[in-house]
Amino acid sequence: MVRLGVRRLLDDTFEIEEATNGRDALQMLTDFGEFDVAIIDVGRGAAHEPDAPQGTAAIRALRKASPGLGIVAHGPQPERHTAAEAMKAGASAYVAKSSPAEALTEAVDAAAEAETYVDPAADNGSRKGGSLTRRQQQILQMIADGNSTSAAAKRLGLSAETVRSHTKAVLARLGARDRAHAVAIALRGSLIE
Repeated sequence: MVRLGVRRLLDDTFEIEEATNGRDALQMLTDFGEFDVAIIDVGRGAAHEPDAPQGTAAIRALRKASPGLGIVAHGPQPERHTAAEAMKAGASAYVAKSSPAEALTEAVDAAAEAETYVDPAADNGSRKGGSLTRRQQQILQMIADGNSTSAAAKRLGLSAETVRSHTKAVLARLGARDRAHAVAIALRGSLIE
């Protein structure tokens, strides 16, 4: 069910291949070559295949096999310690399954751009007023420059819905009430010009 939801969320933007476990994911890297991003379920057990790497073991194996691969750890809950374990194992991003769909999109975008992302729910607000991904900065700069959502989408080659998702993530990350408040926070923090 989770894989179907992830596929539906990302299918319009990315070409998707699925593997049932870490061993199969490693085999796909060998058979098909490089991928931009791998989403690894860090909460699923594998009693039926105990020798297949799962969770953080799969992250470590994929990182070793493909150092440039963006890895998104998809965890059961927005827990800081689970996110920290996944990042220590080599994940580029962490997002909880209980988080809004925009959080997964944000995590995948960050991992594809070789940036880090920690689900704000798991991050317990430590990023509030802090860093933004490169894409978030681009979009917020365009908002600050007076561009509408559709104009920003057109200039960046994204859908308007993707720009709206990034904008919502910026508001959450900065703790802003609205777009104008986000611009003010980002200007004060020198996150945009």
